[in-house]
Amino acid sequence: MKTTFFTPGPAALFPTVEGHYQEAFRLHLGSISHRSSTFRKIYQHTAEQLRILFNLPSSHAILFTGSATEIWERILMNTVEHESFHLVNGSFSKKFYDFSKELHKYANAQHKPFGEGFDASEVEVPEYAELICCTANETSSGVQMRAAEIHKLKKSNKTKFVAVDMVSSAPYPNLDYSLVDSAFFSVQKSFGLPAGLGVWFANEAMLEKSERMKKHEGIVGTYHSLPSLWENYLKFETPETPNVIAIYVLGKVAEDFNRIGVDVMRKETDKKAKLIYDFARKSDQFEIFVEEESHRSATVAVLNCKELAGQVIERVKAKSGMVIGAGYGKMKETQIRIANFPAVDLEQVEALLHNLA
Repeated sequence: MKTTFFTPGPAALFPTVEGHYQEAFRLHLGSISHRSSTFRKIYQHTAEQLRILFNLPSSHAILFTGSATEIWERILMNTVEHESFHLVNGSFSKKFYDFSKELHKYANAQHKPFGEGFDASEVEVPEYAELICCTANETSSGVQMRAAEIHKLKKSNKTKFVAVDMVSSAPYPNLDYSLVDSAFFSVQKSFGLPAGLGVWFANEAMLEKSERMKKHEGIVGTYHSLPSLWENYLKFETPETPNVIAIYVLGKVAEDFNRIGVDVMRKETDKKAKLIYDFARKSDQFEIFVEEESHRSATVAVLNCKELAGQVIERVKAKSGMVIGAGYGKMKETQIRIANFPAVDLEQVEALLHNLA
C-alpha cells in the first residue's frame, strides 16, 4: 500500500524530488566545493527560479540558512536594536516572540486566541517598534493572515520593517515585496523537500540597518550575519559549506513550479481547500476549527474531531495508507491537521475525504 502524507511538515515530497536527488547524486554534487563555479551556477539558478516564482524585486537578496527557525534569530539580531512587535495567535508566532525576549530585545506582542486571525485595522503597532513580525500561515492553528492585510500594515507603518513567516504556505501568499521587507520559509512543507534548508528574502534597507548596528558595536551575529550572507550572495556563494544538494533540488522544484505557473498552483490550492472545508461543514464527525472564513488557511486545514484524533489518524492510515497530521500541542487528541501542499493533487484529496467519511 502506497503511503501518502498529508502531514504539515515534514510533508509529502513533491513528485519530482526523488528524480532531482538522483540527478544530484549522478552529478556528484554532494562532493563539490561551495567555492566552485559549479556551486555558484547552482545558487544562481535557484535564486533566479525563486525570483521568478515569488516576483521578487532586485532589492531583495535570496539567502540560505539551516532552517526557518534560525531565520527568526537572524532577523531579530540584524534589524532590532531595541524593540520588536509580534502578532501572536499560535505556537510558532509565539516562538518568534519568545526568541526576541531571549535575545534581550524589548518584545511587544498583540495576542489573539488560538484559532483567531488578524486584520490590519485592529493591529496597534507600538510607536518605537523597529520590526513588525507577521505569520502568513500559523501551522499550529490553521490560521492565515491575508497578503492584503499584511500590505495594509506596512502602508500604515512605512518606517518599520515588516517580516513575514510563510513557512507553511510559500509560495501561496501573493505578497508585494515593495511592501514586505523580509519573508522566509523552510523547504520541508509546501516545497516538498526533505528538511534541512531555510530560505530568507531580505531587502537592502535591512542590510543597511544591520551594517549600521554592526558599526556601532551591535551584535548582529557571525558567519550568518546579514552582511556576511549578503556579501557571499553577491558572488552566489555562502559563508560556510551549505546543504548543496538541497539548494540544487530546491532550484529544480522552483523551476517545476514555474513551469506549472504560480497562479495555477494557487487556484489548485484554493480548489482543494474548498473541498476539505465543504466536507467538514457537512460532516457529523468533524467541524472547522477556524470560525472566520477569511482567516482559514488554504494550506493547513485544522478540523475538530468528535472522536479521539489518534483513532481517526490510525484508522485512515490502516485503511488507505494516508497519513494525516495530529493537532498541535494541547490539541493533539482533539484535532487533525490536513496539509494542502502542491505535492498532493485533487484526486488524492478526494480520496482522503472519502476515507475520512
